[in-house]
Amino acid sequence: MTSQANPLFPGKHFIGTVLGALDAKVEMSGEMTRRYLQRAAMAGIIIGLFYATSYAVTAAFDAVRVGGSTLLPLGRLVGAVTFGWALVFIHYSKSELLTSNMMIVSIGAYHRRTSWQRVLRLLGLCYFGNAIGGFFVALPFLFSTVTRTAMPLMQHAVDTKLAYVSAGPSGWTDLFMRAVLCNFMINIAVLLVYNGLIRDDLTKSLVMVVAVAIFAFMGFEHSVANTVLFTIVGLQEGLDVGLAAGNIAIALVGNFIGGGVLIGLYYAYVNDDASYLRRHPETPAG
Repeated sequence: MTSQANPLFPGKHFIGTVLGALDAKVEMSGEMTRRYLQRAAMAGIIIGLFYATSYAVTAAFDAVRVGGSTLLPLGRLVGAVTFGWALVFIHYSKSELLTSNMMIVSIGAYHRRTSWQRVLRLLGLCYFGNAIGGFFVALPFLFSTVTRTAMPLMQHAVDTKLAYVSAGPSGWTDLFMRAVLCNFMINIAVLLVYNGLIRDDLTKSLVMVVAVAIFAFMGFEHSVANTVLFTIVGLQEGLDVGLAAGNIAIALVGNFIGGGVLIGLYYAYVNDDASYLRRHPETPAG
């Protein structure tokens, strides 16, 4: 598939790259399940390390007093940028992250490259692996003082996330919309990385950092990051498991809409030249 052979369908290179990545993911999750889970677990570990670091950075700024206030707003910005590098590490370590896979499997299902049954299996394995990684990174935090300064802010974040669920329908809607926006940002970054127009690694990295920093600073909801955060805080401070499960369930649906539908299915459709080629058979395929 040549890149941008038809200017009416400029995303054909992106679709081809995604379908190639999907084939590898489907084969690995089916034939090498244990190794696929290991790659997914590494993504959970990376998220846990960077998420905890971002809260530690924010706490450090919050400890600096200027006049009658602290540098907390600046700390939130720097912490968000710090967390932004998590997606870069996940991408270049070839780890498996649920939220970006939502876009990839949706494009594959649209083009009938895989079945929805396999899609659900792949996403389920990926989330399970991400959660395992979150647990393994939470253990050294539990038996050390690494998160001591960051824990008050992490606990506050957990309380806020659980409050969306306990607030009832208005809170559920708020959480859902934040989840939609979160994975829209994640996958628009993945789209830019995969579309073949950005060729240098520095720009690719900056794209991913900015996208994640936006969702972190704006307080969007990421199902995997929430799972890891709940695990870290829950092991140390306790957790309302029912509310946490409710948060993750709503975030999962919102993340799929934001990444799988608004990016995946949308771009699969707008770059599908099949009907156009049937009406214009003289046009070379993209």
